[in-house]
Amino acid sequence: MARAGVTTERLIRAAAELADEIGFQNVTLSALARRFGVKPAALYSHVKDARDLRVKVASLALAELADRAAAALAGRAGKDALVAFANAYRDYAKEHPGRYAAAQGELDEETVDVGAARRHADMTRAILRGYDLPEPDQTDAVRMLHSTFHGYVSLETAGGFRRHPREVDVSWSRTLDALDTALRNWPRA
Repeated sequence: MARAGVTTERLIRAAAELADEIGFQNVTLSALARRFGVKPAALYSHVKDARDLRVKVASLALAELADRAAAALAGRAGKDALVAFANAYRDYAKEHPGRYAAAQGELDEETVDVGAARRHADMTRAILRGYDLPEPDQTDAVRMLHSTFHGYVSLETAGGFRRHPREVDVSWSRTLDALDTALRNWPRA
């Protein structure tokens, strides 16, 4: 009877929830099967293997993050867009640590939802339109933004800022101010 409730969509959502609870690296087909009250073999009609499950969770996370960022960016430009995007990214990582970890893994174009990954990258580039950066500077700026966002969020969620006297949100705001200044004053070749 429990098997009737398992669909691919429910399975992936349950895996994403489990990742947020116990960590993405700890999600297994066995743990997921226990959640549904079925044997692990029952899941193979929905996913090929553990890697396929991980890719599907990563694709879900990328799509969710892209949706959240798109909503935050609507009608914004320049620093306002930068701050909205950065906050959407940070909030998602804090609310969904397992899904966020899934989205950060190495994903190849043959397996991941390329559309969701591309939307995320395109939105980052959309922020940069307000700063009038040509290529290849735009690629460098995208890498700088992602590195800064990911680094900050990773350190924050791991507790790396607990012993510092300044409020984490104040430092985050100052970091975004510094990024805006760097983008507005990008060194020209």
